[in-house]
Amino acid sequence: MADPLAVWHTEHINFARLLDILEEQVAELRRGESPNYTLMGDILYYMRNFSDRVHHPREDVAYARLAKEDPGTQIVVNRLLQEHRVIATAGDELLIRINEAAGDVVIPRAALEAATATYLVYYRHHLSTEERDVMPRAAQVLTEHDWAAVDAAVPASPDPLFGDNVLERFEALRRQIALDAQVSKDLSQPPDTH
Repeated sequence: MADPLAVWHTEHINFARLLDILEEQVAELRRGESPNYTLMGDILYYMRNFSDRVHHPREDVAYARLAKEDPGTQIVVNRLLQEHRVIATAGDELLIRINEAAGDVVIPRAALEAATATYLVYYRHHLSTEERDVMPRAAQVLTEHDWAAVDAAVPASPDPLFGDNVLERFEALRRQIALDAQVSKDLSQPPDTH
């Protein structure tokens, strides 16, 4: 069995990449350009259907077990469990705004920007708290029996975007991620002075 915390950490990195792309699209809107609403919708579709329906439920089970074994984590675990619900609701709201904008429904730009900002702020804070405060403690406290209980309660599911079998709907998003990674790599390399 793969180390679940390592898998979650990798998923968190992937989610952060998607949040960055989402933020880049909203920056285009702020500059008066036309964002790629299809790309934005695909990000939200993925986040709602993989993160909210597979990743977060698995965390919910693990974090509840952590709080039972280590009562000192109860407050932060309760907050994270609540944030999973808030993130899902904020994601629903953002997807509505994206679909309206993509469908040529006239909505105030501020409504889309506010929905995106809410989603981004909650999600990024949430990932940071999990990585910093909860996952290291879970690595110390949770046993193989606990992880087996997580698998039994919410079986692992293949990642439809970052996994081996990418869904057709995510091909454009996958290309955008690869392009962003290449641009970042190019920017991090020193200029050729020859």
